[in-house]
Amino acid sequence: MNKEKRPNRLIEETSPYLLQHAHNPVDWYPWGDAAFDEAKRSKKPVLLSIGYSACHWCHVMAHESFENEAIARIMNEHFVNIKVDREERPDLDQIYQTAVQFFIRRGGGWPLTMFLTPEKVPFHGGTYFPPEDRFQLPGFPKVLLSLAQVYRERSDDVKGTAKKVLSAMSELKKDHSRESIDPKLLALSVEGLTGVFDAVNGGFGGAPKFPGTPALNLLLRHYDQSKALSSLEMVTYSLRKMACGGVYDQFGGGFHRYSVDESWQVPHFEKMLYDNAQLAPLYFEAHQVTGDLFFKGVGMETLDYVLREMTDQHGGFYAAQDADSEGGEGSYYTWSPHEVIELLGEAQGGLINRYFQITEAGNFEGKTIPHLSGLTAAFAKAEGKSEEELTESLASGKEKLRRERERRPKPFLDEKIIVSWNSLMISAFVKGYEVCRKTRYLSAASAAADFILDKLYHENRLLHTYKDGVANLNGYLDDTAYFIVALIDLYEASADETYLRRAVSLAEMMIEQFEDDNQGGFFYTGKDHEVLIDRTRPVYDQSLPSGNAKAAESLLRLFYHTGNKSFYEKAEKTLLAFAGEIEKNPFSAGSLVAVADFYLRKPKEIHVSGRLKAVEAENLLSKIQGLYIPNRVLSYGQSSFSSQRDWLNPPAEDDRLTVTLCEHFTCSRPMTEWRDIQKYLLG
Repeated sequence: MNKEKRPNRLIEETSPYLLQHAHNPVDWYPWGDAAFDEAKRSKKPVLLSIGYSACHWCHVMAHESFENEAIARIMNEHFVNIKVDREERPDLDQIYQTAVQFFIRRGGGWPLTMFLTPEKVPFHGGTYFPPEDRFQLPGFPKVLLSLAQVYRERSDDVKGTAKKVLSAMSELKKDHSRESIDPKLLALSVEGLTGVFDAVNGGFGGAPKFPGTPALNLLLRHYDQSKALSSLEMVTYSLRKMACGGVYDQFGGGFHRYSVDESWQVPHFEKMLYDNAQLAPLYFEAHQVTGDLFFKGVGMETLDYVLREMTDQHGGFYAAQDADSEGGEGSYYTWSPHEVIELLGEAQGGLINRYFQITEAGNFEGKTIPHLSGLTAAFAKAEGKSEEELTESLASGKEKLRRERERRPKPFLDEKIIVSWNSLMISAFVKGYEVCRKTRYLSAASAAADFILDKLYHENRLLHTYKDGVANLNGYLDDTAYFIVALIDLYEASADETYLRRAVSLAEMMIEQFEDDNQGGFFYTGKDHEVLIDRTRPVYDQSLPSGNAKAAESLLRLFYHTGNKSFYEKAEKTLLAFAGEIEKNPFSAGSLVAVADFYLRKPKEIHVSGRLKAVEAENLLSKIQGLYIPNRVLSYGQSSFSSQRDWLNPPAEDDRLTVTLCEHFTCSRPMTEWRDIQKYLLG
């Protein structure tokens, strides 16, 4: 970025992504009335460019086109240009990602490049455009000049195309509701997943390869339901392959966005908070099911990475780390054998090089992205070492290399704090605490929740994002639903009823602001949101879980905590509203399938009363929370909601630590012995 150039309007924004474009020669506008008023006044079309700070190809197009004086002149002469950070405005991104598929007949992506009428309706679109004809794509100047001419000279065609786009988007809102959920939905979903499972590399499909976390969660749930070893093996095999590959940061912890190859070796190097927030709990759950410490270790390394590098001093979690640094894409993460030996010495350095397969040939632009070939036990045997000796040497070497890596130019850190992403990470830290009993994890979860409640929660409404002391933008469905789930998780981990009461208040607001009163389910934007060309109801998982899935989950769980039947009815209505779409494409609707499983199988309700702060309570809760029980509700004492749960009759409070277990609205006698409790929970 050339700071000597005159800044454009983006200089007033707080988004790091928009600020990266504030000195472009393009006369950028942020999204808003001013841009569309200018388009109407000047009779120009709108060029809408959507991206995000950690997006490699966004940077490429910015460098090739938006920093190019000649291309910028064409843009400024013929278009009103709007730049949007998709992480700030996921509502816009959802709408125009859907629209672009009508033009390119495939999935969208970033950078997203859309051409709109002054009424915000698209008449053409694409993703990345090179500065000249390349990659079987037309050059960006050619596209700009051609579309400017079409807009000037063929206005009827433009209007006709815009009308067709709106009509097609309307068609997507067909009623797919059902009167019931198929009891075999989970098994049928797993059957479909098995057909696309990669038995060689783990995961699903070919390159580029994403973790597919919701699908792996379904396989783990199916194992819990059916004890089908094939489902468990698909999960554990995939998780091990990912954690041994280059897509996992072997020296620093945490996962990169995705792998550009099918074997998880070469990642796209950006690190997103939301990926790590979804993967860490899955590794902890795999440990709960198998007892394998490898999975627990990956989960802990991931959370510790977030604490070390992605946590604001006041408790919020940052959004992303870029793929690029001064040395180019991935340079921060790659090594040569010489570098390792120079730092660690021949013995330890040679061991590290062999274990992480760091070679002279390398696997990425002449250097190596560290990765593993197999299990530690086999490597230790080949090296003539004990596992304990090897583990100690590897841990010491990894830490030295990580500290040395800190001296390199770091990838850009996007310090936006986004409520939805933070909420997922709060839940991840809660799961880490429940499995590992590390108080730093529960403290991190509580601090982040308290930060959101302090800085982004006003008059029972959430805002979406926080940066440089400023909270702005109305919260979306994801922000609200994810945060309700996070607050419930915090209550179940800490027994602090304050979190549960906040969750209930937010749930009531979510229903009032977001519910679709006609078809059921929830809109992505609230009733008082800016009016756009579409108001979407998110069904499918994207990089984030479906907002409707989390909304339904939050309401079902709150029903079992509070006895409020309205919560149950609205959750049920949500699931039925999307039942047809879930059945049609369970791979893309994995989060909704998981909630449907909670709805169909009903949760195990665990109510703990008595001396909650005693050592015995910690011992008991560590055992309960250490079990993999995907459909679970954990409550405490005589809460303000207990009287509304008419099926629950816990004993009067006294000094005894007792557990009452309920399922299908039928409760056990109060229990005090772990063997009795365990028998019920695992039955």
